[in-house]
Amino acid sequence: MKKPFLVSKTVFFALFFVVFSGRPLLASDNESGEEPKKFDANEVILHHVVDDHQWHFTDHVVLPLPIIVYSSEKGLDAFSSSRFFDEHHNPVDYNGYKLDHNHILLADSGKAVFDLSITKNVAMLLINATLLFLILTAVAKSAKNRTGKAPKGLQSFIEPIIVFVRDEIVKPNIGHHYEKFLPYLLTLFFFILFGNLLGLLPGSGNLTGNIAVTLVLAVLTFIITNFSGNKNYWSHIFWTPGVPLVLRPIILPVEIIGIFTKPFSLTIRLFVAITAGHIVLLSLICLTFIFQSYVVGVGVSIAVMFINLIELLVAGIQAYVFTLFTALYIGMATADDHH
Repeated sequence: MKKPFLVSKTVFFALFFVVFSGRPLLASDNESGEEPKKFDANEVILHHVVDDHQWHFTDHVVLPLPIIVYSSEKGLDAFSSSRFFDEHHNPVDYNGYKLDHNHILLADSGKAVFDLSITKNVAMLLINATLLFLILTAVAKSAKNRTGKAPKGLQSFIEPIIVFVRDEIVKPNIGHHYEKFLPYLLTLFFFILFGNLLGLLPGSGNLTGNIAVTLVLAVLTFIITNFSGNKNYWSHIFWTPGVPLVLRPIILPVEIIGIFTKPFSLTIRLFVAITAGHIVLLSLICLTFIFQSYVVGVGVSIAVMFINLIELLVAGIQAYVFTLFTALYIGMATADDHH
């Protein structure tokens, strides 16, 4: 059963990369006789990893996204991102604006504008949040209607994950007052998990591999941790017990720096892990076009399948690690004095 499945997946990936690349693999495939454009793997990888004002699926399938900008010179303006490209997809200026390396500027002065556009990552964020709301709301409704009964359907899949997060992550690290923080930590876990998994779909956006997204999640953890910190937490930072007076000028800056390094480490860890995984996958796929070989394409598709399995594992691990450290930081800030 596994062998036919593996063969079918291999063929699918090979055909997907060849058909949807929009570029010929062999020189003989270029029927126009023109010199084919040299394949730039760096450009392709960066294009798929960074944010964009349009959703690029293939060379011929592009979804325009809303542009919303404000400037003191022109006020508030909104239009489609397709206005920045002609019928041959060459960049053009529109209504006094230009798109320069994915930044919107005033065409005359080159001055940056206040950009409120719905970019690819923002669209992915909205999709992720909508799925999160619909799925967890349906699970909560099912749990309420089936009180005292065995879980069924989607509830039977999501409920064990909720119990795992509660009993293995939140309770051990926060303690008896964990209920106050459980909604946030569950939302955090599922938001990261859904974002990681959606990011593995072909053509999707790199949501949790965007440092702005990971930074916001880390800042939320920073705010909740420090606003929930009790007297014991702050006294250990500003007047660490058991430390000789002569060492306090050294310990105090270290403790204060430690307050800010915690969210910084959360930000970088998730951003690097997810982005690196996407870069590895895209680098392997680009080998097909660098070597211009269907044989390499089939071999790459097999490698990509196995790496995708690893990426599925990484998606869960990164959601677990981010939630675990958040619970640990909150637990340290709210722990009772045992001295």
